[in-house]
Amino acid sequence: MSAKLISALAGKARAAAAAAACALALAVPLLHAGAAQAQTTPAQAPAQAAAQGQSPAATPTQAEADTNNPALHPQQPFSGIASQNIFDVPERDIAAEAREQQSRTRTQPGNNAPVWREINSDQRHYSSLPDKEAGVLILRTGQEWRLLRNGVITVWGGWLLVLVPAAILAFFVWRGTIPLKSQPTGRMIERFTPLERIVHWTMAIAFVVLAVSGIVMLFGKHFLLPIMGHTLFGWLTYLLKNVHNIVGPVFTLSLIVGFVIFVRDNLPSRDDIRWLTSLGGIASGKHVPSGRFNAGEKGWFWVGVFLLGLLISASGFVLDKIVPGLDYYRTTMQLAHIVHSIAAIVMMAMAFGHIYMGTIGMEGAYRAMRDGYVDEAWAKEHHEHWYDDVKSGKIPAQRSAPSRRQPERRPAPGEA
Repeated sequence: MSAKLISALAGKARAAAAAAACALALAVPLLHAGAAQAQTTPAQAPAQAAAQGQSPAATPTQAEADTNNPALHPQQPFSGIASQNIFDVPERDIAAEAREQQSRTRTQPGNNAPVWREINSDQRHYSSLPDKEAGVLILRTGQEWRLLRNGVITVWGGWLLVLVPAAILAFFVWRGTIPLKSQPTGRMIERFTPLERIVHWTMAIAFVVLAVSGIVMLFGKHFLLPIMGHTLFGWLTYLLKNVHNIVGPVFTLSLIVGFVIFVRDNLPSRDDIRWLTSLGGIASGKHVPSGRFNAGEKGWFWVGVFLLGLLISASGFVLDKIVPGLDYYRTTMQLAHIVHSIAAIVMMAMAFGHIYMGTIGMEGAYRAMRDGYVDEAWAKEHHEHWYDDVKSGKIPAQRSAPSRRQPERRPAPGEA
């Protein structure tokens, strides 16, 4: 039985070997023909095509074959993309986009980029809230405002408020208090009336309160928050914000009254050009005559008090939302905040110089605003034209009713 099985298997093996030999014999001519065609030069290709009955133009050369070979010449990126007309904007299908977004949340739960692009595109959507901008979730201008506030205004404004006092301190170390060169005469001239001093000190105190509270709200998180902690710092800023809003109208009212009172003596004159060119005598060391107020005081009045005070008050009223008939959009509030911050920082920087000259910078200047009176020697040395008007009777030496706090007349040197 096993001999018969072995004999049958041997017969089948011989039949398979014979079939493989026949197939190899048939394939050898085909392989030789392919090799000969591959060795044909480009010049022989038209002749072979003619012998085979084909047109020479219909047979591709080797160069054409290389050109069309995608392995040798891959497709350039974006070669199949045509530019789109900017005016050809397809109509958006909000419902389809919503369905696509819902599908994306299931298939790509961690991909929030499409959602962020949608809510950050300034698109207005439906909202049941009555606010005019409730349909816009995020404004891109708000991001720009945040970067401007925390970057340009905070950084450059902070450096300005540090460098200006440092420069004033360096000047004080170099020059010291400007003393009175001549001896006091003991004869006093009223420089500021009680009303003028009340308005000035109201404006000054309100300005200091607004400046301190504003500095804490703008810069406090950088130097107070790490010390006080979030809870205490939050209560402090909340309190100062309310104080800021209450004192603001008082400051504006004092600005208006002060402008009406002091504007006449702050009008420009020819003496201001000479004062500015010599920097008030600091550069030359010589006395520069001026009226009741010199060019430096006039610059503080017109730029610091009037212009910057007007910008601060107007933008502050917008931020407090007390301007009637104004639409308080987010962009309006952002612009008002930028104007308010820049104007306030510049005014504070200018106020440093005004405070310095009115206190320790010049002998007798603080007493003029505290008591209202200055010595004739001081008036002649610092405001000679104003002193001449007083001596000629053009301006009275005593413009208000005498008070009990009026400084007593000190005897001049040589008097009994």
